[in-house]
This record gives sequence, C-alpha cells and structure tokens, in this order.
Amino acid sequence: MPELRKDIVTGRWVIIATERSKRPDDFRPAQPVEPKKESLAFCPFCPGNESKTPPEVYAVREDGSTADQPGWQIRVVPNKFPALQPGSPPPKKVKGVYQWMEGVGVHEVIIETPDHNQELSDLPLEHLGRVIQVFRERTINIEELYHHQYVQIFKNKGREAGASLSHPHSQLIATPIVPKRIKEEIYGAERLFRNQFRECVFCRMLREERASGERLIYQNEKFAVLTPYASRFPFEMAIFPLRHSAFFRAIEDEETLFLAEALKEAVGRLKLQLADPAFNLVFHQAPNPQVSEKAWPGIDSYYHWHIEIMPILTKVAGFELGTGFYINPVPPEVAAGYLRKNEQPAS
Repeated sequence: MPELRKDIVTGRWVIIATERSKRPDDFRPAQPVEPKKESLAFCPFCPGNESKTPPEVYAVREDGSTADQPGWQIRVVPNKFPALQPGSPPPKKVKGVYQWMEGVGVHEVIIETPDHNQELSDLPLEHLGRVIQVFRERTINIEELYHHQYVQIFKNKGREAGASLSHPHSQLIATPIVPKRIKEEIYGAERLFRNQFRECVFCRMLREERASGERLIYQNEKFAVLTPYASRFPFEMAIFPLRHSAFFRAIEDEETLFLAEALKEAVGRLKLQLADPAFNLVFHQAPNPQVSEKAWPGIDSYYHWHIEIMPILTKVAGFELGTGFYINPVPPEVAAGYLRKNEQPAS
C-alpha cells in the first residue's frame, strides 16, 4: 500500500509508491559506466589554463606560487557566465501587478582540486576539509554586505544534474532576497519550536533517528548522514551537524574534518552502491546574520543548517510539477539499508 508522508518542517507531502517499488539494484546501470569523452577534452579548470577563467578571488596555494598561475590546491573564480552580477543593493520595482529587481549578487565557482579526475569521494580527508573551510571563508566574506541576503553553496555532479564541465567543482550564488524554500524551513522550524516542541525540531528529529537507526546511514562524533523520512527522491540523503547551529559559517576547523568524513562516506556510498550516479548537493543555512537578526530574532535557537544530497535516478514529471507532491519508488528505510552495506555489490 502506498504511503503519503509529510515533511514535518516544510509541510510538503511525498508519496512513497510501494506499489511501483524498485529494488535498489535496479538503479545500477546494466553496463559499467564508461569515462566521459569530455574528460579528455580541453578543460579551463585544469592547471595551466588559469587564463581561461576570470581572475581568482580566493585560493589555497603552494608557498611561492602566484595568483592565476599553477601551484593552487583549491581555486575560487567568478563564474564566466554568472546568474547574478556584482552591483549596488537593488531596489524592488513595481510594474502593474508585478515586482522585479536588477539581477545583483555573486556567482562563484570553487574548483575543488587540480586533478581533473579526482571527485569528492576520492579526495583525501584533509583536502576535503580545506574545501569545506573555503566554503566557510567565502560565505563569511560575501555576507559582509547586507544585500547579499542568502548564500547558496551547491554542487552539480554529472550532466544529468546540470554540470557543464566534468572537472570537480562546486558553486556559490549569493542572492539579494531570501529564497522561498529557505523561508519555508525557517517558518516551519520557528512554528514547531514555539508551539510544539520547545526545542529545535531538527535536533529532536536527529535524536529520534539516531535512536531508531532505521534511516541512519553513517555517523561520527560531529555529524550524521540519514535518508529523510519524507524523501522526495530515491536514495536522497541529508547530513546534519550534531552540534546545534543555524549558521554554516560557525563551523569550527575541527568540525570541518568530521564533515569531510561524513560527506566522503555519503557520496562514496552512492559511487560504490549505485555506480556513481549524477547528483545535486545543496547546503541549507540561515540567511546572512545581518538579515536574520532583523527578520527572524532567535533563529539560532530553532533553525539547524544541513546538507541535502539528491541523486538523479528518476525524472520529475507532470504530477510532481502540477501538485508539488513527489513520487519516490524507494522507501527511505530500504535506501538506508542498502547504503549501509559495506561490501561491493554484485555487477
């Protein structure tokens, strides 16, 4: 019998379609995944091609190396084709019944490694920890300007997920408004904090998930990886810090290594168990503290930053687009059990 499950924070409903359920092995391709030809083509993100990108705004470099030259370990550059462009705070404008504003913001690319073929799951923990520290430093720097109200860190891996280049990279976009999806989480968490739980709903959820273990995939001293109760997509995962915090920018250096470990486990298990599917990875964090303290006083008491990982294994179609319901053919409990497996699955 199918189930309808409600996301406690946003109020979004999903359908766990057990009648059309697929076995986890059904999502593995019948043939081994062949290396993409584009990996052998000219790549503007590879060392030696620094002149093919805009000038770097931040980098982790070897001693003695110079900006926009080889010798970097992690490099941050403006997106050559930005969704938003730097500028002064944009006023909202009205034309008839419509509102609009100029597309002012920040759009950067974080090139995670000089190695064209070294994905997140392949990076050494210390290097991955430094990538996370770069995310933090760029967030802090960009949020100095009030009109950068929200910083979205995300990664598209694979063409099916929207990546136009295969060289491992993430992106960052700072917007002059707080996205609706983030507002939904904030308002939902605030309502549950004040009217029901008297504590952070994410902390409450984490406590119950860790106690039951039903949807828990991995945990270490600082982070937990789980399949959400109301998962929208097969094998969707979320990573939560065990220390309550609304702001990703508050992550400590020691915690970045534990997050690197949790992130490496999560994407590594996708690669091992599901033959390296394309995925989208997104950070959800509280808006710019300057904005948050005015719009949502006390947000640090009830909001909890986290990461969502969404493999591209099914397609969103008419029903989902028309209703906002997602249909997931793999119950998250089944997905978690499959991803907890340590052995190499049979081909």
